[in-house]
Amino acid sequence: MTKNAVNNPFQSNLRIPSEIVLTRMAIFLTFVASFLLAQEILNIFMESFHEGDYLKATEEIIFSFIVFFFIYGNLVYQFTRTGYLKRFLKHRPDTRAELECIYDKSAPKLTLLIPSYKEETRIIKEALLSAALQEYTNRRVVLLIDDPPNPSNPDDLLGLSAARRLPHDIQKILEKPRSKLQAELADFIGRKAKGIIISEEYSKLASLYHEVASWFAEQASNFNIVDHTDRWFVNKILLEPAQKHFQRGNELLEFVKREDFPTDENMILREYRKLASLFDTELTSFERKRFINLSHESNKAMNLNSYIGLIGKSFHEVQKDGQLYLEQAGTSAPNFSIPDTDYLITLDADSLLVPEYALRLIHVMEQPGNEKFAVVQTPYNAIPNPPGVVERIAGATTDIQYIIHQGFTYYQATFWVGANALLRKAALDDICITAEERGFRITRYIQDRTVIEDTESSVDLIDQGWKLFNYPDHLSYSATPPDFGSLLIQRRRWANGGLIILPKLLRYLFRDIRVHRRVSEGLNRIHYLASLAGVNTGLLLILLYPFETDMRSVAYLSLLFFINFFIYGRDLVHSGYKFSDLFRIYALNLMLVPINLGGVFKSLHQAWTGQKIPFKRTPKVRGRTSAPAFYIMAEFALLLLGFTSFFVNAILGRWLYAAFAAVNTVFFLYIVTKYIGLKESKEDLLGWWPTSHLQWVGKFAKSYAVFLWIVVDLIVILVDIYVSRRALMF
Repeated sequence: MTKNAVNNPFQSNLRIPSEIVLTRMAIFLTFVASFLLAQEILNIFMESFHEGDYLKATEEIIFSFIVFFFIYGNLVYQFTRTGYLKRFLKHRPDTRAELECIYDKSAPKLTLLIPSYKEETRIIKEALLSAALQEYTNRRVVLLIDDPPNPSNPDDLLGLSAARRLPHDIQKILEKPRSKLQAELADFIGRKAKGIIISEEYSKLASLYHEVASWFAEQASNFNIVDHTDRWFVNKILLEPAQKHFQRGNELLEFVKREDFPTDENMILREYRKLASLFDTELTSFERKRFINLSHESNKAMNLNSYIGLIGKSFHEVQKDGQLYLEQAGTSAPNFSIPDTDYLITLDADSLLVPEYALRLIHVMEQPGNEKFAVVQTPYNAIPNPPGVVERIAGATTDIQYIIHQGFTYYQATFWVGANALLRKAALDDICITAEERGFRITRYIQDRTVIEDTESSVDLIDQGWKLFNYPDHLSYSATPPDFGSLLIQRRRWANGGLIILPKLLRYLFRDIRVHRRVSEGLNRIHYLASLAGVNTGLLLILLYPFETDMRSVAYLSLLFFINFFIYGRDLVHSGYKFSDLFRIYALNLMLVPINLGGVFKSLHQAWTGQKIPFKRTPKVRGRTSAPAFYIMAEFALLLLGFTSFFVNAILGRWLYAAFAAVNTVFFLYIVTKYIGLKESKEDLLGWWPTSHLQWVGKFAKSYAVFLWIVVDLIVILVDIYVSRRALMF
């Protein structure tokens, strides 16, 4: 099965009940093994304590915290998998007839916002087109350009000029079919007043559908395909709609041929309106940094906030002291107005939406009982079939996260995932705050206190009684970083902020502890915020320190990890990957230990100092992104540590630890050769040195002195621990 075969990763709903049973068995075995392991650890602790071996007793306490945090994560995954499967088993997608009722009335207003910062033109173009071609009426698309407005670099100026032209260029592409279909709708309304021949109208509609299909096919044939993202875009955004419209035209012709067609004129009017709305999109752009009195904070949240704060108002552009100000218009004619909106879709420039995204999600928002839904989204999937191993395996973890996020909704623990989401404007108004920046009053709808602005805003929304919902389908896709350098930037940002947000979440959870539902919600939400800190700290400690365990503890641990790996491997296969990719994901997680901890330490630094961490965007450019020398040295240090640990343990006859160290050493060899690359490591390390000879020598000596000191110190500590324990044994 390929990733694009079906929307549901499982081949049929008939298979889901057996997967639910399998997951429940895994949960049961996890609890049993955890109980037996806890007994074993407690016995070792009590024995060590009574014998006065307080070092070993302390080790057991630390080891138990590490292990049970891992078990906590395993159970969260297994429970969310169960919730995900149950939701997909019950999910019945709304029919096209139900969805298309929106064309019979005045639809809610929708604005699609695409924040962009120094992106490649082709990347922005694909995001804009996927937004502009949404099968939804009454929509606008706004490109929020965040580049410096007056760059001195010629390449930056070229890119900025191209970004400014893109909305107009795409509008021009859409204009011809838009005008044609709008005219056809007007003509039909005129004919309808005089009386129509139903069969002729269906024939005319069939012809129009075929013309629309030809337009999509022509755009696909003229599109320059460079990589797998372009290929996916052409197939999903252009060719699939072309095929769908062509089939619809054929269906209407069959109706006419068989003289078996609905005679309701309103049904025909709906078809004309649907066609007329296909290309009826207003595209424009906005640059907040042109105006001195708007926020210039360098992050995506404030780029969005600056525009959201202007919605529904009219403005003048005013020059004062050589600076451009944006001021709300009074009675005089404004320079421009920004229409009001009911809903917003935020879309990262490297993300893409399938044509039904807005139609399906707004339909959910508009259902009775969903008035308190603030966010409806489909957690994004990785764009399939990437060429590089880093991009493919990182994409596999993204697709597994899709399962976890869908499971979160089962437990009312949904988090907004910022790559794409449908937002209710009224909900954002409910959580907005005002502040001052450079002496100007600004409004924050989306919090930018941390670099994971979507996560903190999720807590703000639920604290005000709003709900978040993951729609159980695959409607959005996003690019995955293709190399170590860009993945490092993304994952370090993801790891930065969870601990800062955690106290706010705990205040919400403990505000009303009588609510039973909060227990499952809280366990899922807390793990989401704390897991990167807990898991990576624990994994690093296990790599660095030889905790003593007996064979029974090892057996229980092995059973626990086998259970989770087995379930995880099945989900990989169901999502279109190989079971063997499980080992590559383990290698990826090992590689990410210093990166995730780097993000965690930045969180702790911000919590201690109150200094906001700068937002660093994931590069979305062709070519390799260089990595900081510190992180490359950290990966090689862990490789060296693995070699050292293996030899020391082998010499001392500790074969279990020697085997563990040998396995991890093999994985780190794979990391530095396949994920990072020896040639790329050399380039980044050499590129880090200053050009000045004295600076070069000084930085070289300082860096490698520290590096070697850490490695030697670790070796001495390990040998000292092993030799001391060996002596105690005899």
